[in-house]
Amino acid sequence: MKSRRVFALLVLALVATQLSFAHAARAPAQRGLANPLWKPRGDVTSSFEIQPAIEAEVVAETAVLSPDVDKVNPPAKPFNAFKRMPGHDVREKTISPLPNTYVEKHAIPRRFTWADVKGVNYLTKMLNQHVPQYCGSCWAHGAMSALGDRIKIANGAEHKGPDVNLAIQFILNCGTEVAGSCHGGSATGAYQFVHDVGSVPFDTCLQYEACSAESIEGSCKHTDYSCSGINTCRTCSTFSEFGGFCSALAEFPNATIGEYGEVRGEHAIMAEIFARGPVAAGIDATLLDDYVGGVLVDTDEYEINHIVSIVGWGETDPGGDDAEGVKYWIVRNSWGEYWGEMGFFRLIRGVKALGIEDEVSWATPKTWTSLNVACFEDGANCAKGATIEKTFQDPSKARVAVGEKMLA
Repeated sequence: MKSRRVFALLVLALVATQLSFAHAARAPAQRGLANPLWKPRGDVTSSFEIQPAIEAEVVAETAVLSPDVDKVNPPAKPFNAFKRMPGHDVREKTISPLPNTYVEKHAIPRRFTWADVKGVNYLTKMLNQHVPQYCGSCWAHGAMSALGDRIKIANGAEHKGPDVNLAIQFILNCGTEVAGSCHGGSATGAYQFVHDVGSVPFDTCLQYEACSAESIEGSCKHTDYSCSGINTCRTCSTFSEFGGFCSALAEFPNATIGEYGEVRGEHAIMAEIFARGPVAAGIDATLLDDYVGGVLVDTDEYEINHIVSIVGWGETDPGGDDAEGVKYWIVRNSWGEYWGEMGFFRLIRGVKALGIEDEVSWATPKTWTSLNVACFEDGANCAKGATIEKTFQDPSKARVAVGEKMLA
């Protein structure tokens, strides 16, 4: 009996060792400018930490073992949040010439990001799709953050007002047939929905709750997320014990979409970003789960299952085996700023790594509210009224990329 126990422990140790080697083998996929805050596994600084660290590692790595110690359960296939909904029937609606028809390659700089254009940040706030519970709404986050960024870019460096952040929860409430839900959707579906329905509210109308009508995660099963006036834009007057109530608003700040479409190919994507702003992009997120910084360069076959936003590009300095440096995309994720490089990651550019250059979409704003109809706190006086809106001017009219004008 004792010998059997010893043999079982030896098998467990061997399997844990193999799993640790397999995990370590993924490390070369990340190189370039490494994240200085990352501490490699097992890099303990005190002998008192060594034994707990080893025990935690064995527990974590052997948790996937089946009751039979000779068999290891295969990893579960990640949830695929990229879906085209039945009502999404128009993937492009374009009028203006596309940027790759007028932005020359020599006009595009080697390094560029909308996070820093001559010291000015044109990106809106960072987002986290996974709170207060899990929701597969990456497609809405990637699409709406890129659209909000383009509004900020159009407002210009001299704009003194706050950023325009758009109500993703409204799309989850009302766009399920065209755009998607917590169980997946598409960026072009989100763009079609906003274009066709007329507008998307600012997010002060409706805070993100990580829920849609079909979701039973966390608090979702206790609240109504069907499409209605109160699930489009709402306010609440005071505590219910004082006679308070919540009501829908008939008039509210919003943004509209003028055009939307898709773009493929390294130069065409760079021209689109340089001319008009960030884009939404599909990607295989499997390798992103354990990403801790640097440029991802070694990638496998892919299946697009996640949507992110490309905000710029760069190139590592030449050195070692990289005589010409490594070209990369600068990409914003929607998993919070605790993840990756303050919520961003970098991925080798020009080789369709993880599928990032296959499913790229964009939208241009048409109008957005700059002066609202003033409502009372409880919204009682807020009937239809006149708002003042700003209008987007497509750079194709001047045939000069917005990024080029700002860098001049």
